[in-house]
Amino acid sequence: MIQLKLPDGSVREVEAPLDGLAFAESIAKSLAKKALAIKIDGKMKDLSTVIDRDAIVEVVTPQTDDGLEILRHDCAHVMAEAVQELFPGTQVTIGPVIENGFYYDFARAEPFKAEDLEKIEAKMREIVDRNETITREVWKRDDAVAYFKKIGEHYKAEIIESIPAGEEVSVYRQGDWLDLCRGPHLPSTGKLGKAFKLTKLAGAYWRGDSRNEMLQRIYGTCWATEADLKAYLTMVEEAERRDHRKIGREMDLFHLQEEAQGSVFWHPKGWRIWQALEQYVRRRIDATGYVEVRTPQLLDSKFWEQSGHWGKYRENMFVVPDEVPGTDEEAPVLSGKAKLMAIKPMNCPAHVQIFKQGVKSYRDLPLRMAEFGCCHRNEAHGALHGLMRVRQMTQDDAHIFCTEDQIKAETSAFVSLLESVYDDMGFTDLKVRLALRPEQRVGSDETWEKAEKALEEALTEIGREFTLAPGEGAFYGPKLEFHLKDAIGRSWQLGTLQLDFNLPERLDASYIGEDGAKHRPVMLHRAILGSLERFIGILIEHYEGRFPLWLAPVQAVVATITSDADEYAEKVAAELRAAGLRVELDLRNEKINYKVREHSVGKVPAILVAGKREAEEGTLSVRRLGSQDQKTMALGDVVAALAQEATPPDLR
Repeated sequence: MIQLKLPDGSVREVEAPLDGLAFAESIAKSLAKKALAIKIDGKMKDLSTVIDRDAIVEVVTPQTDDGLEILRHDCAHVMAEAVQELFPGTQVTIGPVIENGFYYDFARAEPFKAEDLEKIEAKMREIVDRNETITREVWKRDDAVAYFKKIGEHYKAEIIESIPAGEEVSVYRQGDWLDLCRGPHLPSTGKLGKAFKLTKLAGAYWRGDSRNEMLQRIYGTCWATEADLKAYLTMVEEAERRDHRKIGREMDLFHLQEEAQGSVFWHPKGWRIWQALEQYVRRRIDATGYVEVRTPQLLDSKFWEQSGHWGKYRENMFVVPDEVPGTDEEAPVLSGKAKLMAIKPMNCPAHVQIFKQGVKSYRDLPLRMAEFGCCHRNEAHGALHGLMRVRQMTQDDAHIFCTEDQIKAETSAFVSLLESVYDDMGFTDLKVRLALRPEQRVGSDETWEKAEKALEEALTEIGREFTLAPGEGAFYGPKLEFHLKDAIGRSWQLGTLQLDFNLPERLDASYIGEDGAKHRPVMLHRAILGSLERFIGILIEHYEGRFPLWLAPVQAVVATITSDADEYAEKVAAELRAAGLRVELDLRNEKINYKVREHSVGKVPAILVAGKREAEEGTLSVRRLGSQDQKTMALGDVVAALAQEATPPDLR
């Protein structure tokens, strides 16, 4: 008798081995109809896989994350088959699943055109209608290499040649078409449905190396239902309308240019948003016992070697030799090598250096050390994207040095602070993931077990729901990830809390315990906003540039109807500035409707119109962004109302 445990904890007993489809049918015919694949002890398998032992078994359906991944994976294969049917001689290379979709890279002499996407989609729908059976075959490596070379698929042959000799390879046959793939896959193309759309064309280097030949990449998206696809495409349209780069230009917030790849030129209005945000965060952390520090940009490579970052992140660091410019003096030599310096990609090793100055006692802990640290990471040019992916970034970074007994309390306090900050910023949909040990990591399994357990217990104790993310922790410790949804339903991973037993050991940080002996502190790496650049980009898109008054770069514009009101308008602006508001004057000889329209495009929250009558009566005609109505108010009432609304949430 084989015992099969279901996700709800119930157990089904079967007398003989059975495949995934038969298992689904044993539960319900309707489930078998929806089934795409099966999970056996957490591992995804084809529906044809035979279950011949006791196991935890789950049927994968389209409405799950796993089901969506399989649909998108198969959609990439169906697209590749369609491309090769329509454009013989095209070679396929790799086609992975990505967030919300998939892509496939093709080698073809003639470039694809935008109109080709419609032809490919039509052929894909035809392949779905053909309901081609999909089966897995296991080949000998050398046989697979020979076959793909024979049919002119040299890129596939190269991939297979990188597999160790003697190993078998997995090939999936889809009707008469086949591809190298680990799987799993749907039982047939008919299971895919037609809720897919090819979205764009792009170039990509083979294996991501600019020294290699350029390939053509086709992106697509795929969903469980037509309704889901339509909702996603609507969201994409809305995201394009809210693009922070477009709004940034309209509001004159910032710009980027080729001569400073990945670094932001902040204009006065954009810098006002930055300052309002930084000052807000500074007040919040000051109130919760953090001390702020400032550390160097350039550090000796030895710190990064000791911390472990050198081995893992060296290619993403800007490194320079330590030499005297304008002289023949050679760089100092250490261990037979020129001494190297690195521009910091993160702040943690530098914060440990501050911690190590002087003797620390258990009475000094927890020590919460914060820095708005400017960091640099050598991101590839093709990966850069406005404020969302930059090379120069400033993080609201902090490191909490504490004892093991303080981990739960510090985690609880941090989560409470983070939730409060997000709420003030207008984000209320928050999900937490606990990312567990990755395959490549430092530290013993015992240390990882202790760290993971501590975070899990802390979340449980404060009543915070969370999901597990196996294998996604940092290389030095497990972490909490905080995922927010914005106004149009997109998820953003922002804040983190990483529990680290390893870095204090590697960098020899210690404190004197109550017993008079030396002990290692625990180090909590934490950020709330993450990169300020990225967070501002997210805020711009979340609010569509219509910031709440306390964050708006220009909170009010005083615009005149005629020059008779200029003197009064200057008085109004002076009173508003005295009340702490960010105000601009518009005394131009332009029609008032033109001025209103222009400032509305600039997303100014309050437009205060003054004409001869308003000047005589001491009033203002108030227009709020997004409203067609206007309201006449006394000057004193306008100042009081706007000053109250412009007060940051933590000061109200």
